[in-house]
This record gives sequence, C-alpha cells and structure tokens, in this order.
Amino acid sequence: MDKLKTNWLKIWHNFIAQYAVLAILVNLFIETFARLSTSPAAGLEFMIRHPLIFLFNSLIIFTCMSLSLLFKNRRFFLILFGGIWVVLGIVNGIIQANRMTPFTTNDIMELKDGLSIATTYLSKMQIILLVAGIAAIVALLVLIFFKSKKAAAKVVYKKAVPRVLLIIAIAIFATFGCVKTGILDTYFPNLNYGYRDNGFSYCFLATGFDKGVRRPANYSEANVKKIFTTKEMETTVAGKETSTSVTKPNIIFLQLESFIDPSFVKDIKLSQDPIPYYRYLMKTCSTGKLRVPAVGAGTANTEFESMTGMSVHFFGPGEYPYNSILLKENCESIPYDLKQLGYSTHAIHDHRAAFYHRNEVFGNLGYQTFTSVEYMNNVSRTPKGWARDYVLTSNIMDALKSTKGSDYIYTISVQGHGKYPTEKVINDPTITCTSAPTDELKWSWEYYANQIYEMDQFVKQLTTTLKKYDEPTILVMYGDHLPALDNLTEDNLKGNRSVYQTNYVIWSNYKYGSRKVEDLTAYQIGSELLNRIGIHNGTMVTFQQDHRSDKNYRAEMKMLQYDMLYGEKYIYGGTNPFKPISLKMGVKEIKIKKIVKIGEKYYIKGQNFTEYSKITVGDKVLKTTYLGPTILGLNEDVDPSDISKMKVSQTDTKNDTILSTTE
Repeated sequence: MDKLKTNWLKIWHNFIAQYAVLAILVNLFIETFARLSTSPAAGLEFMIRHPLIFLFNSLIIFTCMSLSLLFKNRRFFLILFGGIWVVLGIVNGIIQANRMTPFTTNDIMELKDGLSIATTYLSKMQIILLVAGIAAIVALLVLIFFKSKKAAAKVVYKKAVPRVLLIIAIAIFATFGCVKTGILDTYFPNLNYGYRDNGFSYCFLATGFDKGVRRPANYSEANVKKIFTTKEMETTVAGKETSTSVTKPNIIFLQLESFIDPSFVKDIKLSQDPIPYYRYLMKTCSTGKLRVPAVGAGTANTEFESMTGMSVHFFGPGEYPYNSILLKENCESIPYDLKQLGYSTHAIHDHRAAFYHRNEVFGNLGYQTFTSVEYMNNVSRTPKGWARDYVLTSNIMDALKSTKGSDYIYTISVQGHGKYPTEKVINDPTITCTSAPTDELKWSWEYYANQIYEMDQFVKQLTTTLKKYDEPTILVMYGDHLPALDNLTEDNLKGNRSVYQTNYVIWSNYKYGSRKVEDLTAYQIGSELLNRIGIHNGTMVTFQQDHRSDKNYRAEMKMLQYDMLYGEKYIYGGTNPFKPISLKMGVKEIKIKKIVKIGEKYYIKGQNFTEYSKITVGDKVLKTTYLGPTILGLNEDVDPSDISKMKVSQTDTKNDTILSTTE
C-alpha cells in the first residue's frame, strides 16, 4: 500500500501530470462557462460526447502552461498562463451572453471600439465589478509573484528547452492529425456552431492565425480568366459602360440594424404588429428572404458582402475585412462600378465614423462622401443611447441633392441595436409584449418591438419623401442580422427559417419592372438589383449575374476574391485599375464665416456646425460650446496670436479624435 502511495506521489510531482490535470480543469471551466445559458453541466457533457476534441483543447492550454518551465519562478508563470485562459473563457461567456457571437482575436484587436460601446452591453455596476475583478486578479498575481519568488529554482535549460519544444511539436502534430482526420473543422460557416463543436481554445487561436482568403490549389491566370467568357472579359473590367438601362436611377441601399419580422418567432406575442408598413411593402414590392453572414452582431460584414458581391465565409473565422485587408488595399465594389457610369457615391451612418474603421475603408470601397453621426443635426436617441433613424431621411435627401447626376447611397441604420434591457425602460410604450417565456425576455422584446416600430415609421417617412422626389429612385431595404435576443435559435423560428435570414424589399418611385419574389444572399443582392434595372458593370457584378448557376460557383467566387484582394490581379491584367478615393466627410460644407469677440469670450460664426464641432488650433482641440448650427463658443483662454489660426473640426463622439477640419 505504501509503495502504491509512493508511486502516485511520484506521478503527481511530475510536472506533466500536474499540468495535464490543471489544463483539463481549466478547459472544463472554459467550456462550461461558454455554455451556461444551455446548462450548468454542458461543459461536462461536451467532454464526454467529444473526448478527443476536449483533450485537444486541453493540450493547447497544457502547451501554453509548459512555457512556465523556462522561468525560474515557475509557479507564478504557471498560474499566469493558466489564468490568461481562464480570463479569456470568462470574457467569451460574457460576450456570447450579450451579442450571441463568441469572443475572437479580432475583438482584442478592436478593443478600443469594443470599449466605446461597453456601457450599452453592461450596466454600470457590472462594469465596476469587472474592473474590480481585473484589479483583484492583477493584485493577486503580484502577490503570487513575490511569494513564489522565494521558492524559485534554477532552470536547467538543457532539460527544460527540449521538453518545451517536444510538447510544442506534439501539439503541432496533433493539430495536423486532428484536421487531416476531420476531428477538427477548418471552415466555420457558423462561428457559434464552430466554437460549440470544436472548443473555445482551438477556435480562438484559429481566428488569430487563419486570416484572409486562402490561395486556391488550382489558382492560375488561365483558371481565373476561364471563369468568364471572352465577351465578359472585354467589358467586365475594361471600364466600358455595359448598361442597357435607359434610365439610370438613384440607387439607395438601406441596411436596417437588427431588423426582423417578429411574427416568425415562437412564444412571443405583441399587442400589435410593430412593422405594419414594412409588411405592406413585402406584400406589394419585390421581396424575399436574405441570407446574411452574421447573427446578433457583425453589421460590417453584411455591408461588405452587399457592397462587393464577395463572401466573408472565404475569410478567416470571425474576420472583418474592414479591420484587415481593406485598411491596406482598395477593393472593386458596386460604388466603384457605378462611378464608371457617372454615379456619385455616398455612405451614410447614424453612428460613429471610426467604428469598424469606416472613415478609413470607405475610400477604399469607392465612396466619395461619408456622412456619419458627427455630421448630423437634430439627432434624437433611444433609451439605450443609439441614434433614432428618423435623422437619416434628411441626410439621404441632402446626399441626393448634393449632385446633379445619379447617386448611389449606402445607408446604415443603428436604432435597433442591442443590448436590449431586461427590465422595463419605456414608461408608455406604443407596443407591449403580452407573452414571453421569461420576464427578462418580455421586457427585452417590448423594448425591441418599440424600436423597430419607430424604424418602420422611418421607412414610411423615407418612401413618402422619395415618392415626391422628381428623380427616379430605387430603394433596397433589409435587416443586417437577427437581434441579439436569447430566444432566437432555429428551434424558436417558424417555417424552418435560419438564424442567418432576414427579409429584403425593393421599392421605387417609378416603374422599372414586375414584382419578383426570390431568396438571395447578401453578396447577391447588389448585382441582382443592378440586373433588374439593366446595369451589368463590374467584375463581381457580372459574375453574380451570369454565373450563379455554375457547377463550380463557390470555388470560382473564392478564386476571384483571392485574385482581386490577395493574388496577382490576373483578372485586371496584373494591376488593380481602381484607385483609392480621397473620402470627403459629410456632404454639407462646414464653413467659418467670421470670428467675433463679445466681452472676454470668442465666438465662431459659420454654417453646418453640429454638436461634435470643436474649435481647434492645429491638432489641439479647444473647449467648445455648441450653440447652434451657425455658432460655436470658445470656453478657454487662447494666445491672441492663435485667434486667426482657429478652425472648426468634427470630432469623434467618444473622444477628441479629429475626423475633418475646415479649410
């Protein structure tokens, strides 16, 4: 008995046994926390049902922990590396509970943007507790560091380094083995399911290492050009006009934030239909289901698909092209293609210009102007702080009236954005939720229903205004993704609907063709709209219009995406003909007319100021009071020699980052 006890003690004191047990426990915690909304025992169930995948994810954590062998203070670094995975698991659970999509390395890269809307998803008390928790963890790590420093032992690198390298080699070999045998997935059409089926640790790292569009095995100039016919090659990318349309209407895309038809959701009853006008449009206009690439979040990826005709599924899991390739490269898009036909191109969004780097990437997507909330007046906000979409009507009209010719306008709504409150926040709601599975869901649905009711009224206001406009105009509307509400799963949707489906409507103020009902994807809707009005310009436009029934449709689309963004640009003859555009912020000119002094204070008089207009001297933002669209007040003393140097800048809603400055 004593001998058996001694053998067990020897095994336990072996670092491999210790680290393996800790790694398994950490992984079990991570997978349990990720599935708490399903069942407290869901992590254990995952371990039992998928033992190889569970052990592989534990191996990843074990490998990270093994790096502690290279440090004298081994105990501290063991706790540090294991603790990092625990923190990542907790963050993943919190994010999944609030936005319905898992935590990825892209979220870390966009931490600044994430923090800018943290108060929307978390209460002040939750933020305080989170900050306090982080501070406690840091304090505990410092304490452990100094406590364990005394017990630090000399590292025998001749033993430690080979051990660590061997563990890393085993992990790499196991990764290739699991991928090759199909135990692990490498393609995640549904990121939620990918994390659920393959484990957090593997998927989280995959979002960091797997970026961009992979080079197809058969990629070559001949195979790229073989996709198109000779005639298509002559007109598609040569910049020639390939429009058969007599009328070149204004084209407006309206992407409605988290906008869906609630009647498709089981177990939810509302006091009245929150989208009566949109429902009327679905019955009278061209319509259908629209498959989008996101659920609960991911607005920018729906934008990217509908603007470019490309699919984000060919990129790395959880990747946003706005945050990666489009920061470095310009990309042919519908705005670029229509610009060849004489269209002016505009983007409009009633939220921050810098969110998803839109103020940087829209110029690389062919837009000439971008009007963000910083350039809007009369902005009303919801109880959760999002801009109400009514403000978009006047800004769309300003864009239309800013040019004499035809306009392409891509408008991004924000009012329907989560997080949705789990308590009553609207005192006298137009719509009440009369039945829901829980009280929390009742209040969430009541809030959401009232927001989309106002969005529905905004759509009616916009179409009424456009109906009176004397230029032919066509309007495409759709929800960018389902809202981040806990009960929205495919089991809770009627009619075998997917959580990746919303509904689109095509409305116009002129007669352009007969009503058509057809289901589309986000990357098809732009080219389909252009086809219906007789416009056939552009590489992906031509591909989506003419090759959707090709046997190798998906493979051909991937090859084109790779060639256009990452490859040799064979489709363009080796050089991308589309050049980045110097993006103008706002369509209205912000102008200083004069600077006046009244008493001891200075005031700037001008035009088109907003609440985000600030007086600046060089790069310095001065304390400014917005007194109206024609006057700003200076609230600090300045050197008299700087008065003539004062300009007006539009600044970010969350900080004093300058977006643009008057000449």
